[in-house]
Order: sequence, then structure tokens, then C-alpha cells
Amino acid sequence: MSQKQILLNAFNMNCVGHIHHGMWTHPQDRSVDFNSLSYWLDLARLLERGLFDGLFIADILGVYDVYQQGIGLTASESIQLPVNDPLMLISGMASVTQHLGFGVTANLSYEAPYPFARRFSTLDHLTQGRIGWNIVTGYLDSAARAMGQHQLQAHDRRYDQADEFLDVAYQLWEGSWQDDALQADKAKRLYADASKIHAINHQGEFYQVQGYHLSCPSPQRTPLLFQAGSSARGVQFAARHAECSFVNAASPSAMREQSQRLRQAAVTAGRHADDLRIFMGVSVIVAPTEREAQEKQRSYLEYASPEAGLAHFSSSIGLDLAAFGLDEPIQTGDTRAIESVSKAFSGWTRRRLLEQHAMGSRYPLIVGNPSQVADALIEWIDEGDIDGFNLTRILNPQSYRDFIDLVVPELQQRGRYKTAYQPGSLRQKIFHQQDRLPDRHPAARWRPANNLR
Repeated sequence: MSQKQILLNAFNMNCVGHIHHGMWTHPQDRSVDFNSLSYWLDLARLLERGLFDGLFIADILGVYDVYQQGIGLTASESIQLPVNDPLMLISGMASVTQHLGFGVTANLSYEAPYPFARRFSTLDHLTQGRIGWNIVTGYLDSAARAMGQHQLQAHDRRYDQADEFLDVAYQLWEGSWQDDALQADKAKRLYADASKIHAINHQGEFYQVQGYHLSCPSPQRTPLLFQAGSSARGVQFAARHAECSFVNAASPSAMREQSQRLRQAAVTAGRHADDLRIFMGVSVIVAPTEREAQEKQRSYLEYASPEAGLAHFSSSIGLDLAAFGLDEPIQTGDTRAIESVSKAFSGWTRRRLLEQHAMGSRYPLIVGNPSQVADALIEWIDEGDIDGFNLTRILNPQSYRDFIDLVVPELQQRGRYKTAYQPGSLRQKIFHQQDRLPDRHPAARWRPANNLR
């Protein structure tokens, strides 16, 4: 049986209602303070105390306007509205931590790769190599319309664009500056050697980019690459690009099938099976005793909003679930939204979905004392062939504090969670290797030694 140590990200968002909708009304929840920098600095310090590998920050462009064909419930329950830019938080949180990583979601469908590459290089410098990028292509028609498009691009077409975006970004991050281009020699009045700085010249279907990367090489060059996608095209994309992949499943056995599918796809793409670290989203309610944990869950249910969870889900699948009767089977069809989610829940009824969203979310929920929670997490790791978790917040920051105070010591006692941070960049901490992408990753082809221009 595997004895791998568990990787752990806190899953959060620069908004009030993220995953567990309705919980912002709980007296102990601080999420309404999300506009305050101190809120985020306190969270970063807490997570580093708990030795979390990273804070993963989700994001969306657009609004959830599918349910009841408007934003009434979205606004009243703050279902990821308002939502602020996650990149703005990173420098502040990095300044009060030394090791905590930051995985930041950015939708490439509405970005230009040239300034985008500079923003992430800047963050990699300022965090000393602790930045990661969660690659998304979007799933909201409202975002496409807000960005001047008639509607969201077709699912697979978005991935075609993403492949090209990554190729441009790799050229900038990996190929434009040689490692020794930066001299900073005051005596010679030579800050950078122009002969070792190369312009890229990309002429593709989606992008035409000619120019020099504006940032010198950062500790990781390319940020640690996160990605979520379980469709056939999403798996193909992950196999080529992703280092950390987010997958959800109903059981450890189903998770193992998905994990093995992803790892085999990476091997087929010329990489190694262990070039992927696989995470699943999970929610935890823990207390010193099982009875106390169950009582805590019952009290939380009084504040949760299943209907708000359903409104979120409606936009995830691009279908107004309010239009269906409680016991009417839902046929999702082709909506251009999240394909894997849409297919997985086709045929469900609204009543069944509301029951599933009792805590305002469809994420797997573990409830128990520290030993029971540790047992469940380890089962997912070992039987599901995954590497770690994105831990959601039910109450912020109480959910993370409970986990740190109760579950982390239990996992450490069993040898399944680190007792100290290792030195180095985020990539080095996650993979126990060098700061930079390995040579077998497709980004490596753009390094000057491999592709001098």
C-alpha cells in the first residue's frame, strides 16, 4: 500500500460565496470581509502554520445568470458575485509567508499571451518561485457576451485555442531569455546581454506575437501548471501541459479509473506517469468527537442554501434547472458549458440535486473526529490513486483552523503529512525536483539550447 504524503491546497475564491453557498450567513463566517487585505493576510498565515502546500484561488469572468434566467438569487446569496481579481492578492500574501504556494485561476480565452506572460513572471519573481497558474478556458456564456462575443466558443475549440496560447507563453517564458542573459554588472555597465535575449515570432491561427519577453527569467520560468478537465479533450490537454490536475469522482474506485486514465494519457504524450499530481475537491467537518462533528454538521445545514448551490450548478451545465419539475428527469444535452459535469448528471432530477446540494455544494463531504477524517482521506489517496486535496471552506477561516488543529496532527502521526516545509520553489516542493519544468515537458522545446533563433 502506498505511503505517499498527502498534498494539500486550501480552495478559496476572492468573493463571499464560493462552493458552500449560504454559509456566509453563519455568525462565525468571515467571508464578507473579502474586500479587506488583512482578511487574506490572516488566511495566508494560518495556512502556512498548517503547512498547506498552497492556496488555490478559483475565479470566473461573467456571472451565474442561467438559473431563473437572471441574477436574482446570485445577487442575494452572493453566488460568486461580487468577485474580485485573484492576482491582486498574491504579493501581499507572499510578503507574510515564506513557503505557501499560490495557484491562481486565469481564463486564457480573454487574455493576450504577451502581457499575461509578464504578469505571471512578475508574480514568480515577487513570490520567489511560489506561483502557479490554473489554466481555464471558461464555461459561461455571460463572460463571452461581456467580452464582446456572441456566445461561448464550442468546448473543443476552446482547448484548441488553449494549446496555442500555451505554446506562445512557453516561447516567452522558456525561450526569450537565456539563463545568463542577465549580468547586472555595474563596473561594465552591462545589465543584460542583448545577444542572449531572443525575440519570438509566432504566427498561428489564434495568435500572432512578435517580440521579446518583458521579464527576465524568474525562479520557475513557467509557473506551476494546474488544470481541471475530465472530458476527452480536457484529458488530452492535461496530458500535454498539466502538472497538477483536479478531478472529482463519486468513489475511490471511480477516482482510480480517472487517475489512471490521466496518467496513461501523460505517458502517451511522452511524459512520465508521475509527472502529474492529481487532486480532488473535498469538504471536511471535524470536531474532537464524532458526535460533536455531527452536531456541527446539523448546525451548518441551518445556514446552507441548496437552491443557491443549484443556481451555481445551472451555470456549470448551462441549463436553467428551475424550469424542471422536482421529479422530472433532466436531459442536459450539448450546452457548451462544463462537458464532463453535464454528462455525469444527465437524467438526475431537481429533487435529487437539491438533496445533493444540502450543504450548498456537491463536493464530497467528510464528517467525523480526527481519526475518522484521516481514515477517509487516506482511503481516497491510496484507493483512488491521487496525490492530494483541494480543501474547501465551509466557514472561513474556521474550516481551515479546525483541519489544522485536529486533522493535521493525526495525519502527521501516521506519517502521511509533512512536519516541515522543504526548501525551494512551489514546483520543487510538489515534485521534489528542480525549479524548472523537466526536459520532457513540451515547453522545453523552446529553450534556447534546444531552439536557438
